[in-house]
Amino acid sequence: MTKATKLLPALPPPQRERLMALAKEVSFPEDARIFEAGGTADRFWVIRSGAVSLDQRVTSLQRVTVATLGSGDLLGWSWLFPPYQWDFGAEAFSPVRAYEFDAAEVRRLCDEDQQLGLILLRQVAEILAHRLETTRGKLMEQYGMRRNSAL
Repeated sequence: MTKATKLLPALPPPQRERLMALAKEVSFPEDARIFEAGGTADRFWVIRSGAVSLDQRVTSLQRVTVATLGSGDLLGWSWLFPPYQWDFGAEAFSPVRAYEFDAAEVRRLCDEDQQLGLILLRQVAEILAHRLETTRGKLMEQYGMRRNSAL
């Protein structure tokens, strides 16, 4: 991902400092489930090190990885939009260290600092647009491969 799709570097220093004042350092062991689709999205993370896979359950026994996130990436965006429920699941692909943010506290901070709220909303939207484009490209690549193999 480009620097533009990283959350913290996109924030001006005063807003970054206010947000980081709410950060809590956490870690997840390899293979830990961080959250499940449909669960309450009451927090989010910025990954410091390690890798996290986002997945979608396709059957009761099978999950499909839709994205892999690494250092500097935002993990979780559902906390920003009602009904505040995760759209995907997330699992630590390796040991992970991250900054964790309480969603309600960050939303309150955004109400107090509307510049931060606007910048944060725009940056999350940019991250989502980038991830959607990446996923679209992967789907097109898979479709093209299947289509060619059928010929």
